[in-house]
Amino acid sequence: MAGIGLVVIGDEILSGKRQDRHLANLSRLLKARGLGLSWVRFLGDNPYILREQLSQTLASGDQVFCCGGIGGTPDDRTRQCAAQAMSLPLMVHEEGRAILEQLFGEHTYPNRIKMVEFPEGAQLIPNAFNGVPGFYLQNHYFMPGFPQMAEPMMDWILSHPLAHLVGRHTIEQAIRLIDGSEADWIELMVELETHYPTARIFSLPHFDQQRRRSIEMGVEAEPALAEQIIQRFKDEADARQQAWVPLGSREQNP
Repeated sequence: MAGIGLVVIGDEILSGKRQDRHLANLSRLLKARGLGLSWVRFLGDNPYILREQLSQTLASGDQVFCCGGIGGTPDDRTRQCAAQAMSLPLMVHEEGRAILEQLFGEHTYPNRIKMVEFPEGAQLIPNAFNGVPGFYLQNHYFMPGFPQMAEPMMDWILSHPLAHLVGRHTIEQAIRLIDGSEADWIELMVELETHYPTARIFSLPHFDQQRRRSIEMGVEAEPALAEQIIQRFKDEADARQQAWVPLGSREQNP
């Protein structure tokens, strides 16, 4: 199965002027469908870098969500760079033109019409927030940089062109090792990953306010397998006389 990627575009993100919310929003929508992100890229509005990076993601075969830079102002360069990376001309999308004319009438011209200049062959992504559509083609889905617009568009994409993507039902189980050391558990983690390649084995160190260390050790997998692996961690901790507390089970992909 191809991966799923996210490209967040905008100088305002790289400068810290705005904080990204697309990653959290898309991750939540994917998780509800038993899916997850494979990778994320944060890019500015530099056209050379945009073209280069989009050329790479187009060659990957992944399904790629792109947020930002599709407006009509000179600093919005994503539409143009996408067309160049795809070796396609930019053309006014006729259905998009009709939408803008209905929204803005004569004020569609001469500038707002640029918002529906898309690479030839693109299809529209409806925008429930203000009506101005995004577009998609070649497994790439282009949306505005505003999270309140992009999130419902992501949901539409996952419910329509990507409705065929179905994940697996998994849960996450974990224990907390008190005063544990990750280095002591590497061999067991490698062994479990080797024997159970569909499971995601993880460790996450924590420090409390007194700087006391603990380790969250866990697994994400199908319920029966997750239970089997977490029991192995518990048994091993008991055998080592390593203090631990249960952290319970969290539904990941219902």
